[in-house]
Amino acid sequence: MTVTTPSPIPSSGTRSAGDNASLLDKAGYGDERAWEELVDRYRGLVSAVVRSFRLQDADARDAEQRTWLRLVENRATVRDPARLGGWLATTASRECLRILRESPGAASMEIDLLPDRSPAVEDQVVDADTVARIRRIVATLPDRGRTVMSELFADEPQAYADVARATGIPIGSLGPTRRRILQRVRRALDAPLGV
Repeated sequence: MTVTTPSPIPSSGTRSAGDNASLLDKAGYGDERAWEELVDRYRGLVSAVVRSFRLQDADARDAEQRTWLRLVENRATVRDPARLGGWLATTASRECLRILRESPGAASMEIDLLPDRSPAVEDQVVDADTVARIRRIVATLPDRGRTVMSELFADEPQAYADVARATGIPIGSLGPTRRRILQRVRRALDAPLGV
């Protein structure tokens, strides 16, 4: 049995993971637009996971369709709709592995067909650039902000009590201070380069 994925529809506004529960519920009651929105939202993710297994075209299409079928079958049991992307990625991987196991002679080729989990050179460059930008942004923070960032986000983060002593920030204010600093860093990171 195959599930035909509907053609994408224009998405209105921003996509919020918080409304996945509502979309799953509506899709369960036959709301075609809710189903189309879910497919439109996650089609690229499912396709990318399936492509990473380097299946033949027909098998790749089957894996994608099986993934969407599993969502139809299990939509009411998805534990955390806000993490639907992760659920779909895991399901797509399982469907690809199932297809590989079902294929004749797959046992000898299965190792060669597993996805390459090493990051691409482009991804490594982007990650390095992002880390460098974050470090430059943190360097512009006031002393207390830099201390909070370095203490709480170190490889071995310090306890709140230790950070409170080091910064002079009351322990009860440390959480809100951390949140404000992170918002400031995120705004700076999201700003266009050169601004």
